[in-house]
Parts: sequence; structure tokens; C-alpha cells
Amino acid sequence: MSSGPAPLPVAVSLGEPAGIGPEVVLKAWLARREANVPPFVVVGDAAYLEHLASRLAFEVPVGQCEAGQAAEVFANALPVLQTGSALKGEPGKPHTGDAAHVTDYIRTGVDLVMTGRASALATAPINKLALYAAGFRHPGHTEFLGELAEAHTGRNVLPVMMLAGPQLRTVPVTVHIALSKVPAALSTSGIAETSRIVARDLRTRFGINAPRLAVSGLNPHAGEGGAMGSEDDEIIRPAIEMLREEGIDAFGPIPADTMFHAAARKRYDAAICMYHDQALIPVKTIGFDDTVNVTLGLPFIRTSPDHGTAFDIAGTGKANPASMIAALKMAAEMASHAGRESGNGA
Repeated sequence: MSSGPAPLPVAVSLGEPAGIGPEVVLKAWLARREANVPPFVVVGDAAYLEHLASRLAFEVPVGQCEAGQAAEVFANALPVLQTGSALKGEPGKPHTGDAAHVTDYIRTGVDLVMTGRASALATAPINKLALYAAGFRHPGHTEFLGELAEAHTGRNVLPVMMLAGPQLRTVPVTVHIALSKVPAALSTSGIAETSRIVARDLRTRFGINAPRLAVSGLNPHAGEGGAMGSEDDEIIRPAIEMLREEGIDAFGPIPADTMFHAAARKRYDAAICMYHDQALIPVKTIGFDDTVNVTLGLPFIRTSPDHGTAFDIAGTGKANPASMIAALKMAAEMASHAGRESGNGA
């Protein structure tokens, strides 16, 4: 009797080859049984991964294959979908000639998910400076993914960054801008739209039927009635009222210094924060090694380990794969929720 089709793998774009991304991918495969890592297929250069495994004395056989063969290959070898030509960089020594390969890995990974050959995309860290030198015109990974999503769907996409760990999920409304520019960048409509995307994806991709959103203030004491700034009352509070009128369980604005302790975290499923560090400091403090970067608002699932390229330890065998393993497991779990939601006709 047939056991049915093999499960779709998670596609993994190799990222910056000179960073620790390839190493944590190798370690994630080595930990596949003890850590219950879901099947994945690496979009990248098989020879580079073989060379790195040999350098680190890792027993990782590499099996070049198509995405549809990954689940079968995964048990005994690291499945790799060979993309592009040989890489030129070395661990700790990035090469600008690899930039085109890095973007091709991402583009191919998106294509695998959008065409139903992979369940989700997990991306290894990229080196934006090397990409910029080669003409990359996006602020980062997220914006590039948004453009690729729009090209596939023909619709406008608003990517939203979420940092998700076992004890806390946070979302910054403004991301990579100077702190001095945050007040002017905030708007009632922007806070509301970000929150809508978070509420929707918590339901469809995390299986939370009635998401609760805690919305932070911007200023100390959430402005203290205007004594410490007017943005909390004039911009943030109207967004919360708008969301509540739409049936979304949002509350605040809450002073940021009182919303992240253990008792406060029990009251919500995600914290909507006004700027980058307000969101990232608490989640990284609580769960640095197992926090995952998740992009919401895309027509596909994307996760990433919450660390950079770490050139200083690349190729040494010291890289911790915990965040990559968490990213792979979260991607597969989100895909399963999305599949159930789709099956229910939502």
C-alpha cells in the first residue's frame, strides 16, 4: 500500500558563503534526528558544502537532487539543489563575485515555495555590504523578499518583521532607521496595518484563533498624558481604537518598561513595538539562541536564524546551530498550520 507523497521540504537559501550560514546548515543536518529537524533542501553550491564539511571534519555526505527528491535523500545525505557556478569566497573572507549567487539562492528558494515544491523558506544570513558593492539596491533580505513576492503575485506586499522565541514574539513597526527618525515615521495607519498583518498571520500560520496584541508606547510612561510626548495619545492610541473596532484584540499603549516581564507576557500573543531595539532587546535577552526572525505579510512562509554572518568565527566549527534549527522547525510548523487553514477553506 502506498504511503502517500513525500512531505515537502523546507527550502534553505545558503546565504553568505563566507559566513557561518553554511556551517550551521551542516550542523542542522547532523542534528536532524536528535533535534527532530524537518527535511530541508539547501539551495546553493554542493562542492562548497562538501569542502567545508571536510575542513571541519563533519561526516556530512552531500546529495545533489531536485527539491522533490529531498525528503528521500535527507535521511542519509544533505540534499542540495545546485544553483549557479562555483563560489569564490572562503570562510571569513567574503568575495564580491559571490553576490550574484547569494541573490540567486534567495530567488530560487522563493520560486520553490511559490510553485509548491517546498513548504517554506529558511534563509541563512547575508552580508549586505558585499551585496551593496555588487549593486544590490535593497535595504536588506526582507525588502528583497517583498519584491520577489510582488513579482510572483502581481500584488503589493507589506513585509513585517517578527522576532519569535519560545516565550515572546515582538514586532517592530519601524525597523532599520535612526532612532531620531522614528517619531516622524510612525503613523496611525502604519501601526494599524502592521497589527492587522500580525493578527492575521498569528491565526493562519501559528494556529492562534483569537490573537491578543499588546501595543507599546513610544515615550517613557507611554507619554504620561502628554507630559513626555504626544505621539502615544495622538498616533498610537487611535490605531488601537481602530483595531478594536475591527474586532482585533489589541490594547495599549503600554509603557515599554512594564510589558516584557513574565506576568505581563501572559496577557498577549505578540507585542507590537514602535522601533527596532524596543522589540529586539527583550526577545533576544529572553531567548538569544532560539529566537527566530519571521517575515509576516508574504504569500509564503519565511524564517531565518536571528544572527548575522559572524565572519570572525566562520570556518572554525564554533558556530551555534540552535537558531537555524529553530528556524527550520518553526518554518515547518507554520507550514502545517497554513495547510490546515487552507484545508478548512479559509
